[in-house]
Amino acid sequence: MRRETQNLLLLLLGGALLKIALGGTYLRYVKPGLFPWLVAAGGVIVLLAVFAIVRDIRAGGAQHDEHDHDHGSRSPWMLLLPVFAIFLVAPPALGSDSVDRAGDVAPQKPRESLFEDLPAAPSPLLSLSEFVTRVVWDDSGALNGRSVRLQGFVVHEEGEPVRLARMRISCCAADAAPVRADLAGPAAERAAALPSDTWIEVTGVLRPGSATEANGHVPTVDITGVRTIPAPADPYEY
Repeated sequence: MRRETQNLLLLLLGGALLKIALGGTYLRYVKPGLFPWLVAAGGVIVLLAVFAIVRDIRAGGAQHDEHDHDHGSRSPWMLLLPVFAIFLVAPPALGSDSVDRAGDVAPQKPRESLFEDLPAAPSPLLSLSEFVTRVVWDDSGALNGRSVRLQGFVVHEEGEPVRLARMRISCCAADAAPVRADLAGPAAERAAALPSDTWIEVTGVLRPGSATEANGHVPTVDITGVRTIPAPADPYEY
């Protein structure tokens, strides 16, 4: 690979990292805590590329060996295609297709053995991860009969009721796993009429005993209200 191509590839790679970090689209790849590392990595790569370019310019164009004048191979330029893709195409966040492919996965038990009290406000807003984790691991019955609000996107799985889902990640999108709740009750038909991946907020009550090992620990929520909401800037839960 020619030195000019190496420098250009290095510059574009660093620029791509800075673009997805500073532009906010990094949240579709990794968790927020990795933002400083992305910026630092992108900055270092750009500085290295600039240093190499300036060095070559001052040297009056580095001495090229005979192989540098071989124009027959275009394969090095193919390495630029993934970088251009990052600049030109912003991938969507993981959605209902990822939920369908993931199958039933039980939520992990939290490190803490005890849960904090639910907020005293009527119909408090809980993350879907917290709600499902409480359903599976909290034996206090704090959720029984308690109205809560949940936010997520609509999922239509064959043979299943309409579902509310979020993708939960530990580090990056590669380890994402779905968190789901079945929607039933008076407002379920309104939710079922919405297309997959529509973001909604529902208000409802847990149906006790609905999350079992047989159904992958997916609870049923009898909802009394549903409204569409904009997709959040950060679509994942942690």
